[in-house]
Amino acid sequence: MELTNNEKRMLKALRSRPSDTWGLDEVLAACDWDDQVHAAGAGLALAENGLVEIDSTKTTIWTLGPEGVAAVENGLLEQRIWDWLEEQSEGARGMKDLQASGVTSKQETGIGIGLLKGLGCSLENGAFALPSPTDAVIVTLVARKSFLEQCQKGADETDLDADLLVHFKKRKGLIESTDGTTRTWTLTEQGRTISDSELDEQLQVVQITPELLQGEEWRDADFKPYDVGLDAPVPAGGRPHPMMALIERIRSIFLEMGFDEIDGDFVQTAGWNMDALFIPQDHPAREMQDTFYLTDPEKIPIDKKHLEDWTSIHEHGGETGSTGWGGKFSGDESQKGLLRTHTTVNTVQYLANAPDVPCRVFGIGRVFRKETIDRTHLPEFHQIEGIIMEPGASLPMLVTTLKTFYEKMGYPEVRVRPAYFPYTEPSLEVEVKWRGQWLELGGAGIFRPEVTEPLGCEWPVCAWGMGLERLAMLVLGLDDIRQLYISDLEWLRNQPLL
Repeated sequence: MELTNNEKRMLKALRSRPSDTWGLDEVLAACDWDDQVHAAGAGLALAENGLVEIDSTKTTIWTLGPEGVAAVENGLLEQRIWDWLEEQSEGARGMKDLQASGVTSKQETGIGIGLLKGLGCSLENGAFALPSPTDAVIVTLVARKSFLEQCQKGADETDLDADLLVHFKKRKGLIESTDGTTRTWTLTEQGRTISDSELDEQLQVVQITPELLQGEEWRDADFKPYDVGLDAPVPAGGRPHPMMALIERIRSIFLEMGFDEIDGDFVQTAGWNMDALFIPQDHPAREMQDTFYLTDPEKIPIDKKHLEDWTSIHEHGGETGSTGWGGKFSGDESQKGLLRTHTTVNTVQYLANAPDVPCRVFGIGRVFRKETIDRTHLPEFHQIEGIIMEPGASLPMLVTTLKTFYEKMGYPEVRVRPAYFPYTEPSLEVEVKWRGQWLELGGAGIFRPEVTEPLGCEWPVCAWGMGLERLAMLVLGLDDIRQLYISDLEWLRNQPLL
């Protein structure tokens, strides 16, 4: 049989004590190896040739976590507080004294009190009372310190105190576990009888290089054979994340349809984000539970003319014939800083900068809302937004544009139905047929005069918006939006190219 040098060396070492069972450390020392990979690989090959038997046992190894490393260096939290209490006179063991001592941080104080109570200390009238006698506390603290020191180099779970292990498992960051395998090797009868002459190591060549051929050693070398019939590993090359690939696909479709791409800032004002879209200032979506308002910057200045125009529109409808929302419009409310809740803010600002230039633009951007994370909601997600402003812009033009887009995405069956949005009239929702069901993917409509008049728009504005993640779930066949942002390499490798 053909053995490699590592296999020969390991077999020769095991034959020095042919009846013994060998552990990893013994094999590494006997073979003069410092990496267990050599022992594992050579041992497996010897076992496949029937020369050794392998006994494998699953093990759990406990090591120190980040907090555990700090505890070994600086002392456990309860030990530090206990040492401080023993140094203080009875009248100087109050909570305020502890907080002023610097022994604990503000965050550690509450945790430390709980740990001390578990050791038998009490807190009476804001002062600590030590148990009497204190021997049991000292024994416990010494045992806990010894436990962490035992884990410092990695300890098998079976060698650790079970009660202390339960205790430290409950404390965050002190210890961490890794599952491993312990192997031992024993010679078989065939391994004992193999000839010593077959175990002489010699130069083994696995790759022919120019340097090798320049000398003469290769003439007596052992060339490792290659089995061309073995399966080769499939290379796992890099590829775009499905979300990025989908964004590029959507971008290419809109560019192909003659649209220009725009972008904008995450940080916006309530005025541009909501007031410009004729969303009333008492609308529930503007509350803290739906919007991320900022403390820095808390306010962002807005041009006085815009504030005056929005005031007129919101209070009495301006020159549009609308009655507005009534009440009093607040300029301070408009200037509050926030994280944009939709990408429509980009298109509105684009129109404000060029109200008399026909345009077809789109944008794909991140937006932020205070949503509870579940299978269909995220607090941070993406929207696809677009507008058409030109002479003759109309609802049929808008519907045709959206149907064309979805057809290019692979969904030819599209329908629209009436809907309500504060800033479009008429408004509609877009649905596509998927697996025999109609799914709503976004909203659209014609911007109301209350939106376009303050901006000075020359022509009607067709607008639409849709959630990118919802479209991604449709394209990738997902039922949980969170899957899009989990670092699951196996899932990512198996996704189709978009």
